[in-house]
Amino acid sequence: MRHTALTGLLLASSVLGSASLAAAETTLTIESWRNDDLSIWQDKLIPAFEKQHPDIKVVFSPSAPPEYNAALNAKLDAGSAGDLITCRPFDASLELFNKGKLADLTSLPGMENFSDVAKAAWSTDDGSKTFCVPMASVIHGFIYNKAAFEELGLKVPTTREEFFAVLDKIKEDGNYIPMAMGTKDLWEAATMGYQNIGPNYWKGEEGRKALIAGEQKLTDEPWVAPFEELAKWKPYLGDGFEAQSYPDSQNLFTLGRAAIYPAGSWEIAPFRAQIGDSFEMGAFPPPVEKAGDKCYISDHTDIGMGLNAASKNADAAKTFLTWVASPEFANIYANALPGFFSLAKTPVEMEDPLAQEFVSWRDKCASTIRSTYQILSRGTPNLENETWVKSANVINGTETPQQAAEELQKGLASWYEPQKK
Repeated sequence: MRHTALTGLLLASSVLGSASLAAAETTLTIESWRNDDLSIWQDKLIPAFEKQHPDIKVVFSPSAPPEYNAALNAKLDAGSAGDLITCRPFDASLELFNKGKLADLTSLPGMENFSDVAKAAWSTDDGSKTFCVPMASVIHGFIYNKAAFEELGLKVPTTREEFFAVLDKIKEDGNYIPMAMGTKDLWEAATMGYQNIGPNYWKGEEGRKALIAGEQKLTDEPWVAPFEELAKWKPYLGDGFEAQSYPDSQNLFTLGRAAIYPAGSWEIAPFRAQIGDSFEMGAFPPPVEKAGDKCYISDHTDIGMGLNAASKNADAAKTFLTWVASPEFANIYANALPGFFSLAKTPVEMEDPLAQEFVSWRDKCASTIRSTYQILSRGTPNLENETWVKSANVINGTETPQQAAEELQKGLASWYEPQKK
């Protein structure tokens, strides 16, 4: 009898102990638009964190990129969003913070690992509060098929004259589409086109800040000139580019049918997976006007992570975000996802040679961000979305560069006070 009672007591203690352990275990859910990264989070990032924090479980739950903003806003309004919010840069996330949807992370341990410039994409306009941990930036440029270049005897272009000479040779040969880019999805024309080559014309941060201050207008030469160059791209994009989607462009390049792909470092990981050993890729920055000119690159602060202000697991979520701010996370993330470059002060040594090529441009070119992302897309019409449309129209030949610039300026001046003068 005494033995039975003791067994029962031990069993009860065991059950209660298990229940307490289960109660102590916290599950965090991450909202993200990076559905391509699911396996990286599940196989590398989350296991590394959970090894150190076995009491916290993490679930990565992405949405499709085009649907993310709307889906996230709906979830936040309904109170069903995850604990951790993957943050787009600047205005979209700032709006969430101003609405009380994202928590203030200014004093989060680990934030000291980032410069004010790195935090700017997720800080208030005066820089006094930060609401997302910076994770990575992406760099714009051109990826090319090295085998195609060798076959045609082409040298990597450094000036615009050399760039168009290379395109002419590829077109004349006829075995490759010179550049794989379509205009169907609109954003592709602006992101891979206008924002890619534009910084060399408006001199990066100098022009971007002058536009915000109202000291330059979109009808000024530095802002019209990139459209004029885009208009010259049309003969090199292949038949039917107007109906060509972003995935179509990717496929044309990875199947070896196009010699050059205007894009950026975010393509490295998916391209590696698709291309394998079929051909080697190289990259070059946007060509300058003439040899010796200072070069500018779009080194765009792209992704961060914040805390849902309504999360019931705020303490565990802050523990995770402190880890995201750590050098360990930066090293795993940058090498698991080559082409997404750490924004931390501590340098990360990358293994991928193409990622090394992109990031090396920081040493010789001045970095800037996409011109439409900070402040200038807060009103209606939205300058970012309108730039998509105008970039596609200019390439298609349905609008002249001057017409596109005038329409953009008119839209911006209709709501943005510094541009009304």
